[in-house]
Amino acid sequence: MINPFENVNGHRNETTCAYALTNIHPMENHPFKVKDDEDMEALVESVRQYGVLNPIIVRKRVNGGYEIVSGHRRYEACKRLNKFDIPVIVRDLTDEEAILTMVDANLQRERILPSEKAFAYKMKLDAIKRQGERTDLTSDHRGQKSLTSVERIALESDESKSQVQRYIALTNLIPEFLQMVDEGKMALTPAVEISRLPIEAQKMLHRECELCDCTPSYSQTVRMRKINEVRELTWHDLAEIMSEEKANQKEKVTLFMDDLKK
Repeated sequence: MINPFENVNGHRNETTCAYALTNIHPMENHPFKVKDDEDMEALVESVRQYGVLNPIIVRKRVNGGYEIVSGHRRYEACKRLNKFDIPVIVRDLTDEEAILTMVDANLQRERILPSEKAFAYKMKLDAIKRQGERTDLTSDHRGQKSLTSVERIALESDESKSQVQRYIALTNLIPEFLQMVDEGKMALTPAVEISRLPIEAQKMLHRECELCDCTPSYSQTVRMRKINEVRELTWHDLAEIMSEEKANQKEKVTLFMDDLKK
């Protein structure tokens, strides 16, 4: 620790100092990836020339050391430059407060993957629910109304409530489909419908997507979801729906076992 000093933030102590990188640890289940891209290269070069201009935010860990709340990319840049320490702000935060601070800080970034936003919103939703539903009131031109957890997230992220719910639904996707959304190979709306299917049905659908080298349309995923609401979705159902001609679909022949036996 180098040159520590303390100040007061409200009723809580907040310490600003420099800590050795070996004493700092990333937040567990942090949803935002530290990518090896042009932005990261630019950050590394900035830290090389000017140092870390904005201290990262950390909190004490129960088992020793400090956990990063905000500043994982700056921490990674210092590691790549083999720096000994990094300036930090130590805050006294509960688990829920740490998650809310982490999510809100990272959502300000320009480029965020759908999967990152999905798991960030889910973590924030769970944290708010653990704190208890928001009971304070927010004013509008019609008077006052209480905010639910999802409405609070929507208000603070400048997105609609339904859009926040769509992103959170993505956390129920199997990794293969989530990656397709991140890579722009699948739109958000059909992905949300797929997320409502059981895991085994999603795996069957993904195999069918690989077979026909295409992704289902929104209307096709709605049909799959409606069938699943009535009974268990089968591979036969998926194959029949996916066999419909689409612009991005390769020609294929589907043979069912009963037909082959005949």
